[in-house]
Amino acid sequence: MSENPAPEAQAADAAADETPAAPHPWTDLPAEQFSLLRLAPLPVDRETGPRPLRFVQLGRVERHAKDLSMLRLSIQVPGQRLHRQNNLLEVWADHQRKEVRFGPDKGLSVEPANRGLGRFLMAQGIAWARKQYAHYTVEGAALPTKGNFNEAARARRDHALKAQGFTIEYSDPLQLKPFYSAPRVSSLHGDWHTEKVQIVELLDAAAMLQQADQTLQEQDVKLRKLEDRVERFKREDSGLRFTITCLVAFSLFQAGLLIWIATR
Repeated sequence: MSENPAPEAQAADAAADETPAAPHPWTDLPAEQFSLLRLAPLPVDRETGPRPLRFVQLGRVERHAKDLSMLRLSIQVPGQRLHRQNNLLEVWADHQRKEVRFGPDKGLSVEPANRGLGRFLMAQGIAWARKQYAHYTVEGAALPTKGNFNEAARARRDHALKAQGFTIEYSDPLQLKPFYSAPRVSSLHGDWHTEKVQIVELLDAAAMLQQADQTLQEQDVKLRKLEDRVERFKREDSGLRFTITCLVAFSLFQAGLLIWIATR
């Protein structure tokens, strides 16, 4: 009996090696908890354009198992349909290796840009990890380099990550291959620009809606008063036009009468 495996067995093993690993069951979990975020109005930016007041929705879902825990945060922008990997942050805690990994693997891509959302998402993920896994190490990884990632965007990203406790290193002189790392979760800082992004509680949102409705009603009353004044002015204008027309006709009649008397 030959000791060499059959060609069919070798082909089967090769096919098994090339088969991609099945995605984790938690990969496509939808958000279960939602919050309202207020993006404060900011001055117009030369690169990203106008930055008006906006409201977006923060979605949150987390799962825990014996060997793994996961937090997924997502941002939904009204009126915009984005790629599923955009506005998404994942934090995976490996309890066997005592290690925390930030994702997704393709990097954190946020829209609208330059509004503080990226740092806010990272802060929420760090706060979640620090609460239970502060002694875990942080898995470093390469940062994505996009073709349209200009110098200003790169500087904003690096500044935000460094402010939150990460170390940014470049493996090439042109600074095209960035790598982020951190010793432990406890060395990270879960803060963000609260003047740019605020979490709006349910009662606060209700109060804002009530105030907006009251303002609309007040504006409606003012508008009706203005419309009434305009209608009154129109009626008065019509009366004045009729009076002027009568006076002109009477003046013409008098002028004609005087001419007739003078020439008779």
